[in-house]
Amino acid sequence: MNKEVPESKSVNESRTVKSGFVLPSATNNYHTMFGGKLLEMIDEVAAISATRHARMVAVTASIDSVDFLYPIKEGNGICLESFVSWTHNTSMEVFVKVISEDLFSGERKVCTTAFVTFVALGENKKPIAVPKVIPETEEEIALHESAPFRAKARKERREKSRQLANNSGIKKPWE
Repeated sequence: MNKEVPESKSVNESRTVKSGFVLPSATNNYHTMFGGKLLEMIDEVAAISATRHARMVAVTASIDSVDFLYPIKEGNGICLESFVSWTHNTSMEVFVKVISEDLFSGERKVCTTAFVTFVALGENKKPIAVPKVIPETEEEIALHESAPFRAKARKERREKSRQLANNSGIKKPWE
């Protein structure tokens, strides 16, 4: 691991925004967006934020607390906003907010929120230290202050997942 601690950066330096249309190919039989398509977009904008913050390769370690609050309808506009909300040694928590917009009425709502954790990797593909993050707005400060609780919950959940995986076995279902 890199012994030097990189300089701190403001949250805004990692902010990423992506807008788009919800096209029929991204929707289900109810003409609402597939959750998997949205997860792909969430992972993509979060990866840009993490890479922008670390200025090195950042890989997804977990996607947690994805909450689909409202369906996103075919033909709506969507805007994904992401930023690094907290860092810990080699990892970064990225907050992603998805806003849907009825482009005819102008009605907008936050329809999905998510937290995605990334680990920065150095040239040797080993975890490397990342800059601390400096929150500035009320939203950024609130997310930053509550991040250690989410990190603890992620660590506990990961350990339970590891135990489940170890107990599940690797035999083929038909064996």
